[in-house]
Amino acid sequence: MHRDVLVAWLDELLRTREISALYRDPSLNGLQVEGKEQVTKIGAAVDAAQATISKAIALGVDFLIVHHGLFWGGQRPVVGIHKRRLEALFRGGINLYASHLPLDVHPEVGNNAVIAQKLGLVDLEPFEVGYIGRLPQARSIADLASEMGRITATPDEFGNLIANQCLIHQGGPSEVSRVAVVSGSGSDLIGAAHSRGAELLITGEPKHQNFHETFERGMNAIYAGHYDTETFGVKALAERIEQEFGLPWVFIEHPTGL
Repeated sequence: MHRDVLVAWLDELLRTREISALYRDPSLNGLQVEGKEQVTKIGAAVDAAQATISKAIALGVDFLIVHHGLFWGGQRPVVGIHKRRLEALFRGGINLYASHLPLDVHPEVGNNAVIAQKLGLVDLEPFEVGYIGRLPQARSIADLASEMGRITATPDEFGNLIANQCLIHQGGPSEVSRVAVVSGSGSDLIGAAHSRGAELLITGEPKHQNFHETFERGMNAIYAGHYDTETFGVKALAERIEQEFGLPWVFIEHPTGL
Protein backbone atom coordinates (compact mmCIF):
# COMPACT_ATOMS: atom_id res chain seq x y z
CA MET A 1 0.00 0.00 0.00
CA HIS A 2 1.30 3.46 -0.86
CA ARG A 3 2.24 5.55 2.14
CA ASP A 4 0.45 8.69 0.92
CA VAL A 5 -2.85 6.84 0.53
CA LEU A 6 -2.61 5.50 4.08
CA VAL A 7 -1.68 8.91 5.50
CA ALA A 8 -4.61 10.59 3.76
CA TRP A 9 -6.98 7.91 5.07
CA LEU A 10 -5.66 8.31 8.62
CA ASP A 11 -5.89 12.10 8.50
CA GLU A 12 -9.51 11.88 7.38
CA LEU A 13 -10.49 9.19 9.90
CA LEU A 14 -8.90 11.02 12.82
CA ARG A 15 -9.85 14.53 11.61
CA THR A 16 -6.23 15.33 12.28
CA ARG A 17 -6.13 18.99 11.26
CA GLU A 18 -9.54 19.85 12.67
CA ILE A 19 -8.98 18.27 16.09
CA SER A 20 -5.42 19.58 16.36
CA ALA A 21 -6.63 23.12 15.79
CA LEU A 22 -9.75 22.78 17.95
CA TYR A 23 -7.80 21.61 21.01
CA ARG A 24 -4.62 23.57 20.23
CA ASP A 25 -2.66 20.37 20.44
CA PRO A 26 1.10 21.08 20.72
CA SER A 27 1.84 17.78 19.00
CA LEU A 28 2.65 17.85 15.28
CA ASN A 29 -0.03 15.31 14.41
CA GLY A 30 0.12 13.37 11.19
CA LEU A 31 3.12 12.10 9.25
CA GLN A 32 6.17 13.37 11.13
CA VAL A 33 8.91 11.44 9.33
CA GLU A 34 8.76 10.10 5.79
CA GLY A 35 10.08 6.60 5.14
CA LYS A 36 9.45 3.96 2.48
CA GLU A 37 6.77 4.68 -0.12
CA GLN A 38 5.28 1.19 0.05
CA VAL A 39 3.86 0.14 3.41
CA THR A 40 3.83 -3.57 4.23
CA LYS A 41 3.70 -3.75 8.04
CA ILE A 42 2.25 -1.47 10.71
CA GLY A 43 3.78 -0.91 14.12
CA ALA A 44 1.78 0.61 16.99
CA ALA A 45 3.40 2.10 20.07
CA VAL A 46 2.72 4.72 22.72
CA ASP A 47 6.04 6.59 22.46
CA ALA A 48 8.53 7.32 19.69
CA ALA A 49 11.46 6.41 21.94
CA GLN A 50 14.76 4.97 20.75
CA ALA A 51 13.87 1.55 22.14
CA THR A 52 10.53 1.56 20.33
CA ILE A 53 12.13 2.56 17.04
CA SER A 54 14.81 -0.12 17.39
CA LYS A 55 12.17 -2.78 18.04
CA ALA A 56 10.19 -1.57 15.02
CA ILE A 57 13.24 -1.99 12.79
CA ALA A 58 13.89 -5.49 14.15
CA LEU A 59 10.25 -6.45 13.51
CA GLY A 60 10.26 -5.25 9.91
CA VAL A 61 7.84 -2.37 10.53
CA ASP A 62 7.80 0.35 7.87
CA PHE A 63 4.92 2.47 9.22
CA LEU A 64 5.02 3.27 12.94
CA ILE A 65 1.97 4.85 14.59
CA VAL A 66 2.57 6.48 17.97
CA HIS A 67 0.59 8.55 20.44
CA HIS A 68 3.59 10.61 21.52
CA GLY A 69 5.71 11.64 18.56
CA LEU A 70 8.96 13.55 18.17
CA PHE A 71 7.73 17.06 17.44
CA TRP A 72 5.85 19.19 19.96
CA GLY A 73 5.90 22.73 18.61
CA GLY A 74 8.69 25.25 18.39
CA GLN A 75 12.12 24.72 16.93
CA ARG A 76 14.33 21.90 18.09
CA PRO A 77 17.92 21.30 16.97
CA VAL A 78 18.65 17.89 15.49
CA VAL A 79 21.30 16.90 18.02
CA GLY A 80 21.82 14.24 20.66
CA ILE A 81 18.83 12.00 21.41
CA HIS A 82 16.66 13.71 18.80
CA LYS A 83 19.32 13.15 16.11
CA ARG A 84 19.77 9.49 17.00
CA ARG A 85 16.03 8.80 16.88
CA LEU A 86 15.72 10.41 13.47
CA GLU A 87 18.81 8.60 12.17
CA ALA A 88 17.30 5.28 13.21
CA LEU A 89 14.01 6.05 11.46
CA PHE A 90 15.79 7.07 8.25
CA ARG A 91 18.09 4.06 8.40
CA GLY A 92 15.12 1.73 8.82
CA GLY A 93 13.02 3.49 6.18
CA ILE A 94 10.23 3.87 8.75
CA ASN A 95 7.36 6.28 8.33
CA LEU A 96 6.47 7.86 11.68
CA TYR A 97 2.83 8.90 12.15
CA ALA A 98 1.83 10.61 15.41
CA SER A 99 -1.69 11.12 16.72
CA HIS A 100 -2.01 12.74 20.13
CA LEU A 101 -5.33 14.41 20.97
CA PRO A 102 -7.03 13.23 17.74
CA LEU A 103 -6.51 9.70 19.04
CA ASP A 104 -7.77 10.62 22.51
CA VAL A 105 -11.08 12.06 21.34
CA HIS A 106 -11.99 9.70 18.50
CA PRO A 107 -15.38 8.08 19.20
CA GLU A 108 -14.41 4.64 17.88
CA VAL A 109 -10.66 4.02 17.99
CA GLY A 110 -9.75 6.64 20.59
CA ASN A 111 -8.13 5.76 23.91
CA ASN A 112 -11.10 6.95 25.94
CA ALA A 113 -13.79 5.43 23.74
CA VAL A 114 -12.12 2.02 23.95
CA ILE A 115 -11.68 2.23 27.73
CA ALA A 116 -15.32 3.27 28.14
CA GLN A 117 -16.43 0.36 25.97
CA LYS A 118 -14.33 -2.14 27.91
CA LEU A 119 -15.82 -0.91 31.19
CA GLY A 120 -19.35 -1.19 29.79
CA LEU A 121 -20.19 2.50 30.10
CA VAL A 122 -23.38 3.62 28.34
CA ASP A 123 -24.98 6.97 27.51
CA LEU A 124 -21.58 8.47 26.72
CA GLU A 125 -21.16 12.24 26.70
CA PRO A 126 -18.06 14.08 25.45
CA PHE A 127 -15.95 15.40 28.31
CA GLU A 128 -12.83 17.41 27.45
CA VAL A 129 -10.78 14.89 25.41
CA GLY A 130 -12.58 11.94 27.03
CA TYR A 131 -16.05 10.81 27.98
CA ILE A 132 -18.49 10.63 30.87
CA GLY A 133 -20.78 7.63 30.94
CA ARG A 134 -23.04 5.57 33.13
CA LEU A 135 -22.56 2.05 34.42
CA PRO A 136 -25.70 -0.08 33.96
CA GLN A 137 -25.32 -1.08 37.61
CA ALA A 138 -23.39 0.68 40.37
CA ARG A 139 -20.00 -0.88 41.03
CA SER A 140 -17.46 -0.52 43.80
CA ILE A 141 -14.33 1.56 43.36
CA ALA A 142 -12.20 -1.46 44.25
CA ASP A 143 -13.91 -3.59 41.59
CA LEU A 144 -13.41 -0.94 38.90
CA ALA A 145 -9.76 -0.50 39.88
CA SER A 146 -9.26 -4.26 39.58
CA GLU A 147 -10.88 -4.29 36.16
CA MET A 148 -8.71 -1.38 34.99
CA GLY A 149 -5.72 -3.36 36.24
CA ARG A 150 -6.82 -6.34 34.16
CA ILE A 151 -7.49 -4.47 30.93
CA THR A 152 -4.17 -2.60 31.18
CA ALA A 153 -2.16 -5.73 31.99
CA THR A 154 1.29 -5.98 30.42
CA PRO A 155 3.26 -9.13 29.54
CA ASP A 156 6.30 -10.22 31.54
CA GLU A 157 9.45 -11.67 29.96
CA PHE A 158 7.66 -15.02 29.51
CA GLY A 159 4.58 -13.53 27.89
CA ASN A 160 2.35 -13.87 30.95
CA LEU A 161 -0.01 -10.95 31.47
CA ILE A 162 0.57 -9.13 34.75
CA ALA A 163 -2.30 -6.99 36.02
CA ASN A 164 -1.54 -3.34 36.60
CA GLN A 165 -1.76 -2.08 40.17
CA CYS A 166 -3.95 1.01 40.03
CA LEU A 167 -3.79 3.82 42.56
CA ILE A 168 -7.10 4.70 44.23
CA HIS A 169 -7.96 8.04 45.79
CA GLN A 170 -11.34 7.42 47.41
CA GLY A 171 -12.86 10.65 48.63
CA GLY A 172 -16.41 9.84 47.58
CA PRO A 173 -18.91 6.98 47.69
CA SER A 174 -17.60 3.42 47.67
CA GLU A 175 -19.98 2.51 44.82
CA VAL A 176 -20.42 4.64 41.72
CA SER A 177 -22.44 4.68 38.53
CA ARG A 178 -21.39 7.88 36.73
CA VAL A 179 -17.78 7.73 35.53
CA ALA A 180 -15.47 10.11 33.66
CA VAL A 181 -12.64 8.65 31.58
CA VAL A 182 -9.66 10.72 30.42
CA SER A 183 -6.55 8.77 29.45
CA GLY A 184 -3.03 9.96 30.18
CA SER A 185 -2.75 13.11 32.28
CA GLY A 186 -6.28 14.02 33.37
CA SER A 187 -6.02 14.68 37.09
CA ASP A 188 -6.51 18.42 36.54
CA LEU A 189 -10.10 17.57 35.55
CA ILE A 190 -11.22 16.35 38.98
CA GLY A 191 -13.29 19.50 39.52
CA ALA A 192 -14.73 19.55 36.02
CA ALA A 193 -15.75 15.89 36.25
CA HIS A 194 -17.37 16.51 39.64
CA SER A 195 -19.32 19.48 38.27
CA ARG A 196 -20.69 17.23 35.51
CA GLY A 197 -22.03 14.78 38.08
CA ALA A 198 -19.28 12.17 37.84
CA GLU A 199 -18.53 10.25 41.02
CA LEU A 200 -15.30 8.81 39.68
CA LEU A 201 -12.53 9.97 37.34
CA ILE A 202 -10.43 7.29 35.69
CA THR A 203 -7.20 8.66 34.26
CA GLY A 204 -3.52 7.86 33.92
CA GLU A 205 -1.22 9.64 36.32
CA PRO A 206 -1.80 11.62 39.52
CA LYS A 207 -0.50 15.05 40.43
CA HIS A 208 0.27 16.06 44.00
CA GLN A 209 -1.47 19.40 43.51
CA ASN A 210 -4.79 17.61 42.89
CA PHE A 211 -4.63 15.16 45.80
CA HIS A 212 -6.57 17.16 48.39
CA GLU A 213 -9.15 18.45 45.89
CA THR A 214 -10.32 14.90 45.23
CA PHE A 215 -11.19 14.31 48.87
CA GLU A 216 -12.51 17.81 49.57
CA ARG A 217 -14.96 17.49 46.68
CA GLY A 218 -16.12 14.06 47.83
CA MET A 219 -14.76 12.65 44.57
CA ASN A 220 -13.04 9.38 43.62
CA ALA A 221 -10.11 8.86 41.27
CA ILE A 222 -8.45 5.78 39.82
CA TYR A 223 -4.98 6.23 38.35
CA ALA A 224 -4.19 3.40 35.96
CA GLY A 225 -0.96 4.75 34.46
CA HIS A 226 -0.29 7.30 31.75
CA TYR A 227 1.34 4.74 29.48
CA ASP A 228 -1.13 1.97 30.27
CA THR A 229 -4.23 4.07 29.53
CA GLU A 230 -2.81 5.15 26.18
CA THR A 231 -2.10 1.79 24.60
CA PHE A 232 -5.72 1.34 23.53
CA GLY A 233 -5.94 3.91 20.75
CA VAL A 234 -2.89 2.88 18.73
CA LYS A 235 -3.93 -0.77 18.97
CA ALA A 236 -7.50 -0.05 17.87
CA LEU A 237 -6.25 2.14 15.02
CA ALA A 238 -3.80 -0.50 13.79
CA GLU A 239 -6.57 -3.10 13.94
CA ARG A 240 -8.82 -0.83 11.88
CA ILE A 241 -6.07 -0.49 9.27
CA GLU A 242 -5.80 -4.27 9.07
CA GLN A 243 -9.56 -4.55 8.61
CA GLU A 244 -9.62 -1.90 5.88
CA PHE A 245 -6.44 -2.71 3.96
CA GLY A 246 -5.24 -6.12 5.11
CA LEU A 247 -1.94 -4.81 6.44
CA PRO A 248 -0.48 -6.86 9.31
CA TRP A 249 0.39 -5.03 12.51
CA VAL A 250 2.26 -5.51 15.75
CA PHE A 251 2.07 -3.68 19.06
CA ILE A 252 5.49 -2.64 20.31
CA GLU A 253 5.40 -2.82 24.08
CA HIS A 254 7.72 -0.53 26.02
CA PRO A 255 6.03 0.38 29.33
CA THR A 256 7.27 3.27 31.43
CA GLY A 257 5.65 2.33 34.72
CA LEU A 258 4.18 5.84 34.88
